Amino acid sequence: MDDFRRFLTNEELSISEAMQHINENALGILFLTDSNCKLKGCITDGDIRRFLLAGGKMSDAAYNAAEHNPRYAKSIEEAKVLYHKKNYIVIPVLDNEGIVTNLYCGDLSLQNRIRKNLDIPVVINAGGKGTRLDPFTRVLPKPLIPVGDLPIIELIMQEYYSYNCNEFHIIVNYKKELMKAYFSDNEANYNITWYDEEKPLGTGGGLSLLRGKLDSTFFFANCDALLTANYESMLKFHRENGNVITMICAYKNINIPYGVVEIGENGVITDMKEKPLMSFLTNTGIYIVEPEVIDDIDDDEAIGFPDIIERERQKGKKVAVFPVSENDWMDMGQLPELEKMRKKLFGE
Repeated sequence: MDDFRRFLTNEELSISEAMQHINENALGILFLTDSNCKLKGCITDGDIRRFLLAGGKMSDAAYNAAEHNPRYAKSIEEAKVLYHKKNYIVIPVLDNEGIVTNLYCGDLSLQNRIRKNLDIPVVINAGGKGTRLDPFTRVLPKPLIPVGDLPIIELIMQEYYSYNCNEFHIIVNYKKELMKAYFSDNEANYNITWYDEEKPLGTGGGLSLLRGKLDSTFFFANCDALLTANYESMLKFHRENGNVITMICAYKNINIPYGVVEIGENGVITDMKEKPLMSFLTNTGIYIVEPEVIDDIDDDEAIGFPDIIERERQKGKKVAVFPVSENDWMDMGQLPELEKMRKKLFGE
């Protein structure tokens, strides 16, 4: 691999720093080395997720979450054999001193096309006015605003379609006839059932319109976010943990451009940090849901889905978070973010 050193980093960095490095490469993996480039371990976004779900912190050392004995080869030829015997992401090639001299990652284009057949329904909430995208939404409903050659809702649907999720249930309200007209003329001929809100029901209340329509686990998504993470891993996590709702959240890492000061009583300085990195989880607006949740929503009840989650939690039902990399989440809720999404998907 050309420029393989961008996949190598010092073993002493933190989980938060490791996530940033992983976000910057296309493989979802990072190799930890000492100052001489000697291999000490490897860490993937999956390793980080498991570590954080087990109670780890973003400030902890990445080495604590890493695999300390990764598979490796002594030549490219050996790496090819190892890589194709099992579903590895990448095989490091080491010299006799254990120093990384190359990486072998096979045919990435083929790897990215192979996806598990999930075949579960997808519900998309597409009824909002999209006021944050004014003035575009004075003409078009938010789901039909184009990102490149396709509207955002079709890009979202294509992502699910790649996992053979081809049963779509779309809740509409604002400019709903434009939505229906677009898909009636669409050559892709998606399998869509439409649900008309007579009044705005929030990000969650529209699910009451689907009462009795679904009898299996389903994806539930707002129409302004595109997620490119591994949907198979999300669904497996949801089922193995017996959740009624799994909220997909992205880790955001933000560098505060100022010195941050903490004070105690009488203004005494207790801590100072110069341009600290803040890390937190943010809701992507994408969920995996069990159909029993629909039965807990009253007819015509206007309610946000986060409020539904809290209500289910208060009832003692199991709700949980599946964290993904911020690099896997693209949000077009505001005009600057819409442009970022376009550049990320289609370049300049």
